[in-house]
Amino acid sequence: MTTAQETIVLRGHIIDSLILAKVLDLILMMGGSFDLDQVEIGRTREDQSQARIVVRAPTPATLNHILRAIQPHGAVVERDSDCAVQPAPADGIFPDEFYSTTHLPTEVRLNETWVDVQRVEMDLGITVDLQHMTARTVPMADVRKGDLIVTGQAGVRVMPLQRPRERDVFAFMESKVSAERPHSHVIADVARRMRMLREERRAGSGQAKVLLAGGPAIIHAGGRDALTWLIEEGFIHVLFCGNALAAHDMEADMYGTSLGYAMNAGHAVPHGHAHHLRTINRIRAIGSIRDAVESGTIKRGIMAACIKTGVHVVMAGTIRDDGPLPGVITDSMRAQAAMREAIPGVGLALLVASTLHAVATGNLLPASVPTVCVDINASVPTKLADRGSFQAVGLVMDAASFLNELARQLGRSL
Repeated sequence: MTTAQETIVLRGHIIDSLILAKVLDLILMMGGSFDLDQVEIGRTREDQSQARIVVRAPTPATLNHILRAIQPHGAVVERDSDCAVQPAPADGIFPDEFYSTTHLPTEVRLNETWVDVQRVEMDLGITVDLQHMTARTVPMADVRKGDLIVTGQAGVRVMPLQRPRERDVFAFMESKVSAERPHSHVIADVARRMRMLREERRAGSGQAKVLLAGGPAIIHAGGRDALTWLIEEGFIHVLFCGNALAAHDMEADMYGTSLGYAMNAGHAVPHGHAHHLRTINRIRAIGSIRDAVESGTIKRGIMAACIKTGVHVVMAGTIRDDGPLPGVITDSMRAQAAMREAIPGVGLALLVASTLHAVATGNLLPASVPTVCVDINASVPTKLADRGSFQAVGLVMDAASFLNELARQLGRSL
């Protein structure tokens, strides 16, 4: 016998985006049942549809779990109420029942008015200013005692992404990972987006950045020249990396090696294992990567191209870093904050050959940002999807092949 029920409403392109089917499936999978009380289907692709659904569950706890699960798909409890808020009990601590955000567009209801939540990102809290009627996400570490934090699910509305008009690889906005899928058409769609975003930037739009988060395998595998070309041609505007990518990129410029292997010969050179350390040491002596480029010590490569074209670079360190290079942020929370500040305006993200940076960047990105995760190891794009970045398209291939083909699609002659 059912002991709990709630009426929810879905609005939007819930039919062609398969949102209605997903919501009904979740209700049944989680032990509930439903009645489709009312369904209004739009006649054209532009028309929105609406469904009123009575959700039933055997216990209030099960009903709450169901409502929490279907909320990211846009399900809103019909009986409108303002969101509940509680003051943070101490610096760096949320109230026990804080609302944990998704990376989907979100609104909260304040004084009977729906207000957009600014800087949407997954796994954060929401702080509100009742006087100014504003709401924004806040990381746990940044919350201060007394900040008003949204608690519970009531008065929170999440807008699911609608299926876009463009019929490219991003059209379905759901994670796809396969080692056997042909890559050429995916890369062609990525190139088309990058070309469009570059044109928008040249036309004066600052909200058209392409972000690349990359690992040192880009250098080792032979993708350095292609990525350098992409940066020089204005296709990349933000670079997230660690100490290693920058160090081995500049090692290649100074010594012609990467990890001590000759780039053109493919074999180890005498004492080559120390080349990356000598590179780091030289840059530290000069003072900064910018100074090394401007003095002519570093003439070409990824870091030189970033300095010369004004690409925004965030280098986040790890426990295993040598040196590190000047400019590497060794405090992980400071690095996270620096990456977060670079996200607004990003219209496409390429996560290439770096497990840690791929997952970290995916966590920071709104779901509205088309994302491609490229790695030779299928577990990396799979892990990204498991963490909630369902908009990421996964390509299981080596970094060099991806970057070389991408550059070729964008006009680079080999």
